[in-house]
Amino acid sequence: MAKLLRIGVIGIGAIGESHAYHLANGQIKGASLSAIASSKVANSKKFPQAQYFSDGAALIASGKVDAVIIATPHKAHADSVNAALVLGIHVLVEKPLGSDILTCQQMLDTANDPQAVKLVFAAMFNQRSDPAHIKIRQLIQQGALGQLRRIQWTCTDWYRSQHYYDISDWRATWQGEGGGILVSQCPHNLDLWQWFFGMPKKISAFCRLGRYHNIEVEDEVTAYLEYEDGCSGIFISSTGEAPGTNRLEVVGELGRLLYENGQLILLCNEVGMSEFSQSSQSFFDKPNSNEILFTLQAVADQHQYLIQNFVDTINGEAQLIADAREGIRSVELANAMLYSSINEQSVTLPLDNSLYAQQIEDLILKSEEVSSF
Repeated sequence: MAKLLRIGVIGIGAIGESHAYHLANGQIKGASLSAIASSKVANSKKFPQAQYFSDGAALIASGKVDAVIIATPHKAHADSVNAALVLGIHVLVEKPLGSDILTCQQMLDTANDPQAVKLVFAAMFNQRSDPAHIKIRQLIQQGALGQLRRIQWTCTDWYRSQHYYDISDWRATWQGEGGGILVSQCPHNLDLWQWFFGMPKKISAFCRLGRYHNIEVEDEVTAYLEYEDGCSGIFISSTGEAPGTNRLEVVGELGRLLYENGQLILLCNEVGMSEFSQSSQSFFDKPNSNEILFTLQAVADQHQYLIQNFVDTINGEAQLIADAREGIRSVELANAMLYSSINEQSVTLPLDNSLYAQQIEDLILKSEEVSSF
């Protein structure tokens, strides 16, 4: 029998506990839960088969693990990621990779070191495993829509109560979380955005700070994204809108793709819209189009699926679904939106990470001044 990959889970909150249970219950083939790290000793009783450590650094240095899953608050990701990679330990890190691109770049520098480059460095962008998202990417890459003209994603079904923010003192603060919806809920959407469409050249955004909740960070965002080829995008998200909407519309020369309420619909023009515009002799006619409805089977548990992919990739049996090195892109989109809003100006990418780091330091300082007042 092949030796099981020894995995440690660092951070036993709601999501880390779920990951640990997948491993402890034998739901991940080829791997076992060998260790956990948590500041709460009581968590050790939940996983008696795993060695308990009070902090991630001790777990990483213990020699008891071949790989780690990092599920701590994201501002603490960098220390664990860097320590694990330096010691030759494979890493699966929860989203987002970090709260700012400067910290993310430091992790990527470690991951790209000749001693670490062969390690599997994965990110928990589980929504990449959704068959609808996979199909959307395939259709765009295959040119089903032709040249893209307009993208609009309204994703306001991230509703959160005030209790959600109150229960953790680090959450929804500049010091503890480094932002709000953009670094907590939207990393999935922003990762999918760059996975589908690539990175824009310019962003203009408006973020509302504490519009719906008693928090100091953003809980609503509207952003306009411009691409080199002329395509434009609008991204809207909120944690204060109920019942909320999740609607992605992509328009290209050859038609329109719509994903909403679990339905993926492609409307294909028989003639490209620009070609029709130049050749038609009618005032009001438009190209005929045909509708294709895709029926797709959902993945039962996306997190379990990504952990299994992580293990299989380490064992040379699969290709990685979500390389953590790509995680810096969604962070850059989030940082650019926030920087644009705070400074009331358009931002050209790549964003100057030193300017953004200073921006956050200023926000933290102002936050402390308000608290001490």
